[in-house]
Parts: sequence; C-alpha cells; structure tokens
Amino acid sequence: MRHEDIWRAIDALAAEHGLTPSGLARKAGLDPTTFNPSKRKQGGKPRWPSFETVAKVLDAVGTPLESFTALVTGTSPQLSRPSTGGLRRVPLIGLAQAGSDAFFDDAGYPTGGGWDEIELPSINDPHAYALEISGDSMEPVYRDGDVIVVSPAAPTRRGDRVVVKTRSGEVMAKELVRNSARRIELASLNPAYPGRSLDLNDVAWIARIIWASQ
Repeated sequence: MRHEDIWRAIDALAAEHGLTPSGLARKAGLDPTTFNPSKRKQGGKPRWPSFETVAKVLDAVGTPLESFTALVTGTSPQLSRPSTGGLRRVPLIGLAQAGSDAFFDDAGYPTGGGWDEIELPSINDPHAYALEISGDSMEPVYRDGDVIVVSPAAPTRRGDRVVVKTRSGEVMAKELVRNSARRIELASLNPAYPGRSLDLNDVAWIARIIWASQ
C-alpha cells in the first residue's frame, strides 16, 4: 500500500459523491483543509491519514471499508472469481468506439466483429466485456488507459458505477443515483463534469461496471 494510493482513493471517494476533497472533509465533520494537497506531506515526508479520519469519512458517505480498500488497490469487491482461479479472454474495445451499433445488440450485449481481446481474472458472466477509458471525464476514479469490465447481465442499483448508452449513440460511465419508472439520474465521477438526467425512452441500455484494472 503506497502513500499516493491512499490519497488517490480519498480523491476518488470524494468524486464518487460529487464532492471536492474539502467538501468530503466537511461532510465528515473534519477541518475543511484536512485533505488539501499541501497537507499530504509534512516537512517533505509523506503524511498518512489516520484510521479514525478514514473511518469518519466512510461513515459520513455510507461507504463500506471494503469498497474504500478497492479504491486503494485499484480492484473491485464486485469481481467474481471462481475458486479454481485462472484467466479468461474478454472482448475489448475503446469507450469511444462503444457508441457504434456494430458492437452491441439491442440489449447491450457484445456482438459482431472488430473486438480485440484481453486476458483478465475469470468472471462468471459469459457476456462480460471490457472497455478502455479515454479522456479525463471519469478521473480520478478511472483514468485514461484504465480498463473497466462491464456485465450487461448484472442487476443495477443505486450507487453502482454503470455504463450507459443513449439511443443517439452517446456512451458514458457514471454513478447511478436514481432509476425511476421514467428517468435515470446519473452523477459524474469527475466533479468537473455535470451529472445527467435521462428519459428512459432515450436510453438504449445500462450495464454495471464489475471490475477495473488500474
């Protein structure tokens, strides 16, 4: 566990909840400057947040410790691994390519040609596929070049990170905030970008992100 990984996880946790690091500190009842970049080192030496500080933050946003640990390590607690272990080849395309109808059927399952492949730890969903992130719209949770694995068969619920494709061909990775009978509300992973509210009639499909290789 590295010093920079802890602070990256705190930044990612803040972004997931639409907060700045200062806003996250305030929500946890801490001094607003607790997570400022200038306080991450003291006298040139790395400063580590205390367990008590992390516990207050997790309690304030309702995040379990295992989810925070996943942010630190760059893995996902939702990854399903069979007891026998092993690797599996998963279809891979770039996120920018995913807007093309040639790669998916109407339900959001991978189809057609043009897919590359990547080897990843075994995942139970035989229809799972991988997308390579491009750009900065999902930082600091997902960075340019990160690979996310998406399961079109997995149920989605509030708080899940999801990939959504609109009928106009736009593809985005967001956090699912609300899913009603008529609309879905999405929060941006990068607080510099706005959230989205979409009519369900405008949504082609929505699928849950179950793993990230970071």
